Amino acid sequence: MRSDPAVLPPALAAEKAFAQSLERVPKSAAAARELLVAALQTWHLVQLADTAALVLGELVSNAVRHAEGEVMRVSVIRRDDGHVRVSVIDRSRTRPKARPTTADAESGRGLVLITALSAAWGVDLLPGGKSVWADLEAEVAP
Repeated sequence: MRSDPAVLPPALAAEKAFAQSLERVPKSAAAARELLVAALQTWHLVQLADTAALVLGELVSNAVRHAEGEVMRVSVIRRDDGHVRVSVIDRSRTRPKARPTTADAESGRGLVLITALSAAWGVDLLPGGKSVWADLEAEVAP
């Protein structure tokens, strides 16, 4: 079951934030990417699409694999500091942590990718879970 994007005042949605609640299942990664692309197109930042999709995909994958609850909240925010923040809120308060991997491991590289591709990433603990976020450079060169 997929919910519709959050309804925000048009000026705010166009300038600042897109968010959507999604089922915490693997197929929700596609809906998260659709939300991301809509935001980047609105902001004329489609050059970030590939990198942002990888980062958001890892955040969603981690929430699907390790979090709790039936729903997660995905958001894409245009920050005033020249970054685009992608985040996933879930019902778990367990912080993600990198784990050692081997060359033939099928998983375990998500946080390494997020670290390499984002300007910064972190975790904000919330009363009912956590928000895992990553900031991407969005400055458009003159």
